Amino acid sequence: MNQTTRTYDVIVIGAGPVGENVAERARAAGLSTVIVERELIGGECSFWACDPSKALLRPVVARADARRIPGLGQAVTGPLDVEAVLAHRDKMSSYWKDEDQADWLNSVSVDLIRGHGRLTGPKQVAVQTPDGETIALTARHAVAVSTGTRAALPPIPGLDTVRPWTSREATSADKVPGRLAVVGGGVVAVEMATAWQALGSQVTMLVLEDALLQRMEPFAGELVTDGLREAGVDIRFRTSVTSLAREDGEVHITLADGGHLAADEILLATGRAPNTRDLGLETIGLTPGDWLKVDDTFQVTDVADGWFYAVGDVNHRALMTHQGKYQARIAGTVIGARAKGEPVDDTPWGTHAATADHAAVPQVVFTTPEVAAVGLTTREAEQSGRRIKVVDYDLARVAGAHQYGENYRGHARMLIDTDRNTVVGVTFAGPGVGELVHSATIAVAGEVPLHRLWHAVPAFPTLGEIWLRLLETHRG
Repeated sequence: MNQTTRTYDVIVIGAGPVGENVAERARAAGLSTVIVERELIGGECSFWACDPSKALLRPVVARADARRIPGLGQAVTGPLDVEAVLAHRDKMSSYWKDEDQADWLNSVSVDLIRGHGRLTGPKQVAVQTPDGETIALTARHAVAVSTGTRAALPPIPGLDTVRPWTSREATSADKVPGRLAVVGGGVVAVEMATAWQALGSQVTMLVLEDALLQRMEPFAGELVTDGLREAGVDIRFRTSVTSLAREDGEVHITLADGGHLAADEILLATGRAPNTRDLGLETIGLTPGDWLKVDDTFQVTDVADGWFYAVGDVNHRALMTHQGKYQARIAGTVIGARAKGEPVDDTPWGTHAATADHAAVPQVVFTTPEVAAVGLTTREAEQSGRRIKVVDYDLARVAGAHQYGENYRGHARMLIDTDRNTVVGVTFAGPGVGELVHSATIAVAGEVPLHRLWHAVPAFPTLGEIWLRLLETHRG
């Protein structure tokens, strides 16, 4: 076995979109940077999450929208072209090849080492390459971990015998199962139920809780529940799985109430766990398998001397790609500033502080109808001790909704901090609302006073007119 030794200013472990952005920002600051990746450059988002899932969902949402439009509905009455949808998914996932991503790293002068990287001590990383070589890396300034998460599977008896789908299989499967059981009621569960039902599966959702999307406003989960049931999805609330078995190609599911269900495939969408089990954390005093706790500059708080950073899902702050990339832009800039001895502005909303992780995290759920939200929910705002005013409005009453399609159903909620007179949370649920989320993000992140927001005039007739209606309702 051969061994080589190399030294860089910055070592990044994990070349998903978060790691790529940390490396690019560190390199832009003039620091020599290497990135280590054991799978595909581009990570979960590019190949098993954001890109393939939205490629599967886009035809579903577009068809649902078209069916609401007079003169167009009859043209889209047939089933989706499954072969074409899956081919589009494959294209959007770059056919699970990462040469383009490798070319991009080269274009920004970031070195790439393919292999499994493990910490061996402070600022030390050993990489086992696919050909058996060991490369010992030393960082002058920082090591940043951006290894993301994996599916967290519940301890169900028989699980190891059924070969369950996780989000990876659900986004990359090459054929439509006749019957698909989905365990879970969060974002992955509702999006994949939406996609595979539309592609021809009979989907049954087994949800432990009594509602979908429980981390969002209740009306969002209610509207998504209605949409899924209208599409033919069987949703069973307060239902848990006690055992699994696969016989003659079928998955046999035993439920806690004594009931039984058979499916061709079962998707477990029951949460995420950090990819830190085989990262060498024990060599720097941390526990393998744990989330990595960080401050607002992404230094891991339990490691001395400030050289160790954790960016993206692995730090458990906001498990979404766009938020991880935001963190990466800040972390890479922070690493550059500290390496040069420059001042670091880590005050709230400062250049080097990820304040939006706490106050303004946007999210879109690509179901029919869509859900878009940013900032706090009503429950979160009340738990924070803020004095808030809840402003609700029926989205179907906005002129843009009438233009969007017949029988439009939707709802909007704005949360106002009455002491500061600013917006601290917004949730929209309805067709087409995904494109509203950035305006809401600007209002929340910018802490725009309501008296000034009143002068932001929405174009007529668009869904964006909901802002005027919410402000009018607030004013009375």
